[in-house]
Amino acid sequence: MLEGEKELVERARRGDLEAFNSLVMAYQNTAYNIAFRILGNHHDASDAVQEAFIKAFRGIGKFRGGSFRAWLIRIVTNACRDALRASKRRPSVPLCSQGVEPERDYRFSREESPEDYAERQELARLIQEAIDSLPFDQKAVIVLSDLEGFDYQEIAEALGIPLGTVKSRLSRARARVKEYLMAHQELLPVRYRLKP
Repeated sequence: MLEGEKELVERARRGDLEAFNSLVMAYQNTAYNIAFRILGNHHDASDAVQEAFIKAFRGIGKFRGGSFRAWLIRIVTNACRDALRASKRRPSVPLCSQGVEPERDYRFSREESPEDYAERQELARLIQEAIDSLPFDQKAVIVLSDLEGFDYQEIAEALGIPLGTVKSRLSRARARVKEYLMAHQELLPVRYRLKP
C-alpha cells in the first residue's frame, strides 16, 4: 500500500486533482504492465490505462474503502476486457504485416551476453504468446498473480470473484501456458525446455 494512500483517496474523493494525480503516479506502471500483458501491445495498453484512469477519476466518489489498488485494477481489467471485445468487432491488420517493425528492446546488461539476452527475449515472447492464447478470465488471473505478484485475496477483490475461483482459474491458466510451451519446445532455448 502506498504511504498516505487513505489520505490521498479521501482528498481525491473531495475533488483534489493533485491527490488523484499522486495516486495515478503511484499505480500507473502496475496498471500499464497489467494492460500490456492482457492486451499484448503497447498502443492498446496505453489506451486502456488512460480510459481506466478517466473512469477512476469520475468514479472515485463511489469508492467505499478497502484496497484502492484492487479497486483501480478492477477498472483496468474491465477496460482491457472492453478493448478485447472492441478489437473482435473491429479487427485490425498488425503493423508487422505491413512491413513496419514493432518496438523492440535491444538493451542488454554488461553481465548478460548477447546470446543470453536473445534467449531471454525469445522466452519472453513465447510466454506472452501463451498468455495471449488464454481466455480473458484466465489471462487476467495469471497476469495479476504470476507477473504482478498480487496475492489470491487481492486478485479476488480486484476481479470481483470468489477466492476459490481465483485458484481454479490460475491452475487452469498455468496448465494451459505449460501445455503451450510444451507444444513449442523447438522454439524454446535449450536451457528453458520443459520436461513432459
